[in-house]
Amino acid sequence: MPRRWAHTQGVADQAAALSTVLGADSELVVASAWLHDIGYSPSLVSTGFHPLDGARYLRDVERADELLCSLVAHHTGALVEADERGLRDELAGEFALPPEPLLDALTYSDLTTGPDGSRLTVEERLSEILDRYGPDDLVHRAITRSSPALRGTVRTVEKRRANAR
Repeated sequence: MPRRWAHTQGVADQAAALSTVLGADSELVVASAWLHDIGYSPSLVSTGFHPLDGARYLRDVERADELLCSLVAHHTGALVEADERGLRDELAGEFALPPEPLLDALTYSDLTTGPDGSRLTVEERLSEILDRYGPDDLVHRAITRSSPALRGTVRTVEKRRANAR
């Protein structure tokens, strides 16, 4: 868990750095960054798919804000991985897609932070994930399928940051 905590702290720092881009929504995105991987907690695992397990916990137990739950549920290409797991209908049926700029900001923050909290390029992060999961693993397949969109998300946020300066 120490590495996951370091990652979470780094993701939250990245999200906070987007405050000039996010404006009034900054606090919500930072909160979602702190909570985006909560579904990895062993006591919360139900489906084994951390975005869905975490969002369900936040909704059902913590009664968290609907938009916060949706951000956690849909972060970092979750729909593609849900499809690989046979959980796409559950995810899409339970949690609406959040507004794109907010989801992009959370996904950017996750994709530019390594497991130890260090800053990475999107290419370094995608390579790290693919190296961690073998080619036959569904996470590997999902990341491979969603990589073009994930790269596009990072580029979009980088442009928004440049324009906000």
